[in-house]
Amino acid sequence: MTHALPRTDFTSSGLTRLLAGLSIVEASGSRQFPAERLGEWLDVAAAITLHAAHSAGGASPRAVPPVVHPGAAVAVEEEFGRVRAALADAITTSCSPAGVGTRIRLPTPKADAAPELAAAYGPYRRFHLAHQAEMEPGIRALRSRVRHALAAASTGLRQLAALDEALDRILAGRERQLLATLPSLLERRFQKLLVAHQQALLASGQADAPDLWMQPGGWLAAFCEELQAVLIAELDLRLQPTLGLIEALQDEAGRR
Repeated sequence: MTHALPRTDFTSSGLTRLLAGLSIVEASGSRQFPAERLGEWLDVAAAITLHAAHSAGGASPRAVPPVVHPGAAVAVEEEFGRVRAALADAITTSCSPAGVGTRIRLPTPKADAAPELAAAYGPYRRFHLAHQAEMEPGIRALRSRVRHALAAASTGLRQLAALDEALDRILAGRERQLLATLPSLLERRFQKLLVAHQQALLASGQADAPDLWMQPGGWLAAFCEELQAVLIAELDLRLQPTLGLIEALQDEAGRR
């Protein structure tokens, strides 16, 4: 038995709402439908590519229309669940100070580290970029396999798969460029929490102790929880196009 996948919402982004809630980006404009800005990303050559994909995706008059197999939607839904669970688990585990068995380890201050050195953001930027590098190939491979399932399901879904492949080629670079700015956006939050921590120490007259930053209630522990939430939201944003394809396959299977 499979669990129903959440319906995609292309008019809002959990990642955008989360960043706005952390006062990292403005909430205004976050509900803008992406199609309204799609034209800004496409040039004439890209439009020609999309038109060719649209024309090639349809079945020829003599072609035998493919048939949706009853288990096709279930199979891709289960694979989607496995891929998402594995990537989400890798994020959650690595964001724990223990991080047992993870390839990407959370940077934490050493007990004898000087506060000014322990408060460097560079290690957290590299941590975020490492997770992005881990997410991308797995999600792209999943999206490709789902497209193959659509292409074998029906004439209309084959056309949708061809359009999605063309859009992916056109927009992949832009997507990568935009998501690469997330670590820099999070640096603002990191610095805001650090300054608040330093001001609290100054007001109380206490000495700083970097080894306590990751204790419950510590400013760095709070940041790492927020970093984990942003990475999970980024994961779901990256998976949205694939989820949309699966929903199309589910709808087609439900009509047959």
